[in-house]
Amino acid sequence: MIATAFPVGFFAGLFGIGGGLITVPFLFFIFEALGVDKNYLMHLAVGTSFAIIIPTSMVSVYTHNKHKSVDPNIVKTYGLFVIIGVLIGTTFAAMAKTKLLVVFFTLVVFCLGTYLLINSNQQKISRNKFKLHFRVIFGLISGFISAPMGIGGAVMNVPILKYFGYPIKKAIGSAATIGFIIALCGAIGFCFSGSILNVKLPLSIGFINIPAFLIFIPITMFMAKIGANYAHKIDKIKLQVFFGIFLYVVGIIFVIRYSGL
Repeated sequence: MIATAFPVGFFAGLFGIGGGLITVPFLFFIFEALGVDKNYLMHLAVGTSFAIIIPTSMVSVYTHNKHKSVDPNIVKTYGLFVIIGVLIGTTFAAMAKTKLLVVFFTLVVFCLGTYLLINSNQQKISRNKFKLHFRVIFGLISGFISAPMGIGGAVMNVPILKYFGYPIKKAIGSAATIGFIIALCGAIGFCFSGSILNVKLPLSIGFINIPAFLIFIPITMFMAKIGANYAHKIDKIKLQVFFGIFLYVVGIIFVIRYSGL
């Protein structure tokens, strides 16, 4: 857990993500090795991931906001529909198996990674307007997908915001803020659903594991600040390429681990 927390925090700040794409697989392995009930392995990993993302995202958001990379307007309008999507997705995740969702999300990760890499050399600012109906559609989709996967949604929201004309750094800062909202709603949802289902998981409240939460928090908060500061020192084109490559790596990890489910 300690070894995993360092890269999770750094990538959270660097890319504006909550870190769930790394946290969930590692927590899954750790809980599996500890003999946690297999029926709730993914639920516990996802719920704990959301809880860890909350303070990590707070540090990331604070740092990005200092660099004026957060757009309050997009957070208020687009974020509202993301929350609705998270609530629906959390309810669905409490009852559904994860295999199909993981396969679907892996495909989405590869598509987004490809989009970022292909468009990395394009300097032209998009003229697409982020109208209300687009905010509703993409907000619900990103929120719904984020919930079963235990992620802050930046893996989808950064490319979405960039497509609608937001500079990459502004997109990352705003996505980090929305990720905090997703994590808060997701953590509450998984804690509540675990309590409703009356699961008896060791040292956990609902689907949130307390020891993992306490170990990850101080390390990820520290590393998120370093990552967020570094994001504002490197070239924005390189940052976009790094983000695209990062998505490919995450996608490959998911394919290898979950192909046998």
